[in-house]
Amino acid sequence: MTIATSRTAEIRRLAGAGDGAAEAMLVALLRDLFAVEATGLTINRDQYSLNSLNGFFETPEGGFFFKFHQEDGEEAMSGEYYRADILARAGLPVDQPVLMSVLPGEQILVYRRRTDPRFSDVLRALDLEPDAEGTRLAIAAETGLSDAVLAVYRRTLHAVTPQQAAAEPVHRLFYDRLVEHPDGRYPGGRLAGFYVGQEFAFPGVSLGWEAFAKARFRVNGILYARTVGALFDAAVQRLKPEALADAGGVTAHGDAHNANVWYQEKDGRASLAFFDPAFAGEHVPTLLAEIKTTFHNILAHPLWLYDPAMAAERYAATATYADGVLDVTTDWAPSEVRLGLLQVKAERLWRPLLTELAARCMLPADWRTVLRLGLFLCPTLVMNLRAGATTHNPVSSLIGFSVAVMAGSEPVTGNDVVSRFLDAIDPARA
Repeated sequence: MTIATSRTAEIRRLAGAGDGAAEAMLVALLRDLFAVEATGLTINRDQYSLNSLNGFFETPEGGFFFKFHQEDGEEAMSGEYYRADILARAGLPVDQPVLMSVLPGEQILVYRRRTDPRFSDVLRALDLEPDAEGTRLAIAAETGLSDAVLAVYRRTLHAVTPQQAAAEPVHRLFYDRLVEHPDGRYPGGRLAGFYVGQEFAFPGVSLGWEAFAKARFRVNGILYARTVGALFDAAVQRLKPEALADAGGVTAHGDAHNANVWYQEKDGRASLAFFDPAFAGEHVPTLLAEIKTTFHNILAHPLWLYDPAMAAERYAATATYADGVLDVTTDWAPSEVRLGLLQVKAERLWRPLLTELAARCMLPADWRTVLRLGLFLCPTLVMNLRAGATTHNPVSSLIGFSVAVMAGSEPVTGNDVVSRFLDAIDPARA
């Protein structure tokens, strides 16, 4: 069965190709959906919009900001986008759209235009030029948001059925990118399209998929237990939507990376507010709820995921390959502000959330594996990390896969930033 391509998919394709027809199609879409006559419509060239599109337009009533998320093959997927009222009802700080469409293939939100920066832009500036006061404000803002989110998680945590867990659209960010739709064939989706049968070029060595998938990573002397191929194989089993019902569900945004968060500063204090709740839900599997925020707001920075050309200028990464081991040396490391955010996530959200799950006898014995597999899929399937496939180069590609394996696999010996984080949030250790 052939499934027709949605209008949002065609608009995103045209915009990615720099085709001006995308703007005209968006104007027509807004007219059809909302009877809005948009003028001066512009699409932002935004490094954070890897699977979405946003921009601005004018009307006689003023200026507006639009955004939509469009997933590859979403026409064949289940689950509803943009249940924007869910977060507001739960008491979370969220910018409400003035116009919204949830029609299949035509999901789009329209907001009043505002001048606040996104938190992603604030943090990028701190990555590039550290500032003590800016870092303090950013960490304080993150603390406030994490406290608010935790309160909602505690209040809404409940047992869910496998069917309720599977119906949540958040799985489009994880399991659905591993398989082919609608038949569920593995490997499929982005995994097959990005990597299977392809070449991987790094500074010092190039490998085909078969060798790369089976290679064990050793990064700056730390050897990792699981290979890239083994991590994908484990993820397609353990992150099956039905299987994630075992830790219950919560009301959550699901995709609150910081390009979906407004930053507001007033009277020496900073606060954050969500927008674009494309994957919001009331039964979001608890262990998935904060995965995207943890990876994309912290481990994806500085630079390597969203600014690969700049990362190659600022950082070095080289590799050798022998006896099935890909030996990586790199000077990349998370910045001070990112490590501060990670500490907030550990202390104010993850540790108390896991402790709550344990107290209710809802914490799976393999919770650490579930978190790692989710973290691993964030960078590997959000975009193609192979050098030359999109914007990535050999240096950023090598850093990216190294960080992905660090996130996904336990080290054989020693520890790293992810293993220390997981130790810190372990309820048994606390």
